Amino acid sequence: MSHANKPPANTTLRDFADLKRALNKAAKEAAARAEQEKAERAKRDATQRAKEADGALFKRAVGEVQSLPDKGRVHHQPARPQPVAARRQLDEQAVLQESLSDEFDVESLLETDESLSWRRPELGLDVVRKLRRGVWALQAELDLHGLRTDEAREQISSFLREAQLKGLRCVRIVHGKGLGSPGRQPVLKDKVKRWLVQSERVLAFVQARADEGGVGALVVLLQTGKTGSSAIG
Repeated sequence: MSHANKPPANTTLRDFADLKRALNKAAKEAAARAEQEKAERAKRDATQRAKEADGALFKRAVGEVQSLPDKGRVHHQPARPQPVAARRQLDEQAVLQESLSDEFDVESLLETDESLSWRRPELGLDVVRKLRRGVWALQAELDLHGLRTDEAREQISSFLREAQLKGLRCVRIVHGKGLGSPGRQPVLKDKVKRWLVQSERVLAFVQARADEGGVGALVVLLQTGKTGSSAIG
């Protein structure tokens, strides 16, 4: 991860004011989603408590029970449990696979102008234009050359999470232009776009200018002050 220079001189107070309003709106929507998730968790907890109460009532009604005589029964050896660390790793990978799907249809969401771009619906076209002009300075970079699809997905998830924790606003992701080597996925750039559109950490992205990587890279505008999943992870 490499840091770039200070924001260019053409950044104006109005630019930041426009972005601040957009971010406030996005933050309110995120808060509403969090409140809804809280209500759903409370409902699930109440359902679980009701089930436990019903189970306790059933046990009191049935009373003591006795085992059946052991006549001709076959005892099956239970499967050996997986170590906790391996189980946790598989769970995390499953969540990551679900949160960033390779099958997500992103083409209908991209702006097909002089260079492909995407922005959240609540943001205006001026955000994309400013991002393309370099109003926000690049602060970090992730290079995905040589990575398999699963490796690239995990790297992007970790990169976006760390960048947001550090309060970074604008980053570059280099996915490459050409075909991969035998045994690897041919092109990552389409998958990267799908993953970025699905991440709550991402506000917008544009194809990089020629001097920033061109068709082989994306310039990404991130949320700030938000710690939700990308999950991207």
